[in-house]
Amino acid sequence: MISKFQNIILSIAIAMFILSAAVACPIFVRGLYYMQIDRLNLVEETGYSEETIREAFDEMMDYCTKGGERGGQTFGTGSLAWSQSGKDHFDDVEKLFALDINILKISGVVVIIFLGLVVLGKDEELALGQGPLFWGPCVLLGTMTVLGVIGAMDFDRFFEGFHHLFFPGKTNWIFDEAEDEIIRILPEVVFRDFAILILALVIILSILSIVLDFRLNGKGRKKKKI
Repeated sequence: MISKFQNIILSIAIAMFILSAAVACPIFVRGLYYMQIDRLNLVEETGYSEETIREAFDEMMDYCTKGGERGGQTFGTGSLAWSQSGKDHFDDVEKLFALDINILKISGVVVIIFLGLVVLGKDEELALGQGPLFWGPCVLLGTMTVLGVIGAMDFDRFFEGFHHLFFPGKTNWIFDEAEDEIIRILPEVVFRDFAILILALVIILSILSIVLDFRLNGKGRKKKKI
């Protein structure tokens, strides 16, 4: 029997899996950034060649996705200048990336175990006839909708609030482009577009999860309504 408490934990795990998977997409699919180079005319806007832009971005992302100094990586931004303050910020970014991946792995294992139990025909205590594949995504969709509305109303303020939340007490995320030239190839619009992408992926994955929950109900999953 999958208890009510276990279903709450599973709902949280499913929501975290969807969110962390959506966040991981722009982190690891670098082509999403490469497309921005032409779309935002970064070569013309910055005066850097496309090769220089890609090299700077790739070197920075290698550092942030491969464990930073803990992973034996050396920080750099290609041929672009960087400061110690800027590097310190990317050290914090690397930790956030690692946190997201760890959440994705752990929640993914929990989701796989849960789906395995359902396939094996384990009884579930369902809330209002629906399981965690329904409730987890519903709560996540509600939360992301609120955040999406706030971001759409004033993305500058949302962007600033995000940094205050995840980098408390720090101001090194405010770059001086003369010292940390990589900020010139990472205008705020890039982060806005990635935020929209993450929201879109959350919506798609949540809908798929909700549909799966209904399909499991239709196939006669063993359940006990609560």
